[in-house]
Amino acid sequence: MKLNERIRVLVIDDSAFSRQAITRMLSSSPLVEVVDVARDGEDALRKTFQLEPDLITLDLEMPKMDGFTFLRIVMSKRPTPVMVISGRSEEDAVFKALELGAVDFIGKPMPLAALELEGIEQELIRKVHAIRELRIEKVRARVAAMPSLIGFEDLHALPRVVVIGSSTGGPAALMQIFGSFSEAPACAFVVAQHMPEGFTRGFAKRLDRLTTLRASEAQGGEEPTPGAILVAPGGRHLELETYRGAVRTCVFRTGPGDKYAPSVDRLFESAAKHYGQDVVAVVLTGMGDDGRRGVQAVKKAGGLVIAESRETAVIFGMPQQAIRTGVVDKVLPLGDIAASIQSGLGREVRTAPRSKRASGHAQLSAGKGRL
Repeated sequence: MKLNERIRVLVIDDSAFSRQAITRMLSSSPLVEVVDVARDGEDALRKTFQLEPDLITLDLEMPKMDGFTFLRIVMSKRPTPVMVISGRSEEDAVFKALELGAVDFIGKPMPLAALELEGIEQELIRKVHAIRELRIEKVRARVAAMPSLIGFEDLHALPRVVVIGSSTGGPAALMQIFGSFSEAPACAFVVAQHMPEGFTRGFAKRLDRLTTLRASEAQGGEEPTPGAILVAPGGRHLELETYRGAVRTCVFRTGPGDKYAPSVDRLFESAAKHYGQDVVAVVLTGMGDDGRRGVQAVKKAGGLVIAESRETAVIFGMPQQAIRTGVVDKVLPLGDIAASIQSGLGREVRTAPRSKRASGHAQLSAGKGRL
């Protein structure tokens, strides 16, 4: 797609109200052209092949052919960036769609109301504009890739905590990394994935169900523990602090000037402060420069930094900005990141529980700044 060309969008939704509202929002941008709308899966498939749009917005619940079947066919026959626009009650379905090849999603307010639906306009336009940076061949390759399971037979070492930042394309990338471990690694993971409020709890539950690690949405007060993942709550910032001799999570509301939520920079900077050389920071696919400041803090504290390579990143913006700082230790394709974490880059070996039934996160009932 040329920079001076408008982004051609096909809008798919079984609700006439939603089709009209989404079309109106997209048409407000001079950089976007809605080429057509479709009310069901069969109609959508026919128009996809006829019109060859640059982007498709997709409602997963459709008559005649559901969104999952539509995605499988499109990704195999005519790979096209697909953005899911779906209700918060369908969060598990949204993450399944991301694993099938959808590149991003927007949470649709439920029940539908004109004022509430138009409240997503700014986010929708921003994500549609970012499609110019997206490479669909990377999405297709990621869908086809099966994680090669990594064990601990040749384990040399592990960091104490791994902090990961990601945005567009991140949920599928995170699932691939965590799904690569044949058993829970002996380090803690803390994740800042740009995601709206209401979806991160479902994403954490999906990670918990489909990987060998224990996973949960951070509420504030948890102590990062080996073999477990804490996911920053959508639309909130997650930081780490030391309380009574232990490092614990702290959740903050967003401010009017905050560009990204959860903030990768804030998570990385706090991890650097409290873990020092025992932290590894990983920057995955995503648009923008969130994480650029954070990786510098990690490096200054003696930690190590990994960035996803252009070879696999769906959108190379965030990894590229991290690399440009000059502090990144390794630039790796997505499929090699879990193995690099597992090797620990020379860190001390620690022992982790091997079962999800092992002791859960320590909880802190209250504290300054927590919600």
